[in-house]
Amino acid sequence: MTDFWTTILEFAQNITTRVGKQLMQDFGQVQATHKADGTLVTQSDQWADREIQDAIASTFPGFGILSEEGDRVFPGTEWCWVIDPLDGTTNFTRGIPIWSISMGLLYQGTPVFGYVYLPTLNEAFHGFWEGSSGLAAPTGAFRNHHPIHTSNDAPSNHHFFNLCSRSTGAIQKGFPCKVRMLGVASYNFLTVASGATLGGIEATPKIWDIAAAWLIVQAAGGTWLSLKSEPFPLTPGLDYSDRSFPTLVVSRPELVPVFETYLYAIGI
Repeated sequence: MTDFWTTILEFAQNITTRVGKQLMQDFGQVQATHKADGTLVTQSDQWADREIQDAIASTFPGFGILSEEGDRVFPGTEWCWVIDPLDGTTNFTRGIPIWSISMGLLYQGTPVFGYVYLPTLNEAFHGFWEGSSGLAAPTGAFRNHHPIHTSNDAPSNHHFFNLCSRSTGAIQKGFPCKVRMLGVASYNFLTVASGATLGGIEATPKIWDIAAAWLIVQAAGGTWLSLKSEPFPLTPGLDYSDRSFPTLVVSRPELVPVFETYLYAIGI
């Protein structure tokens, strides 16, 4: 890896580890309030957001920032971090140990690096994927620095598929897998990247939920199917507050028609 990409990886690892240590102290101990859009926020989310944004500003001056808890307008800078300082706030406040810190680095509006850290599980996922960027970037997806790849298995009642709370209608007679609901959009898809599950649906993920996972899933060999509009590249000056990107992720292209047939039941 070149010095630039090493710096990017080490920065993401260091800031999420530091922020994660404090969040572990708050885990299950804080109260949430409702934001204008109906989602939950805690003082921990807001503190983590400030810490990460301050670290980005001091380490990468000139890089833009789009954050769930901050500015949600894509600034149109060549490089931009998209961050979710606490993905899974409901789990976090209720003491359920699945939540993450998610960071995606975009080049010209499209992710080229992603990092997701789950402090309670001591798991860190990262990936590089140059796509059509033209950058001389490394490639691959990793969990705790070990390479990961999606599963080649066929669906069965011994395999898992992840749902979100808004997609439970997909469970129809004959559904080919057991289902799980994790409550964290990024981790929903990362379990596909690691080979633990064969697929997952998120009905209303926001751009900060998927910026890192979008890259890691594809770097791991998975298939990402946007069900309404493509999330990337981002549009300069556009406010992403109210934009959702319904998504089906599967471990390999052949499974798209297998699971896509169940989406009619949830109106996607």
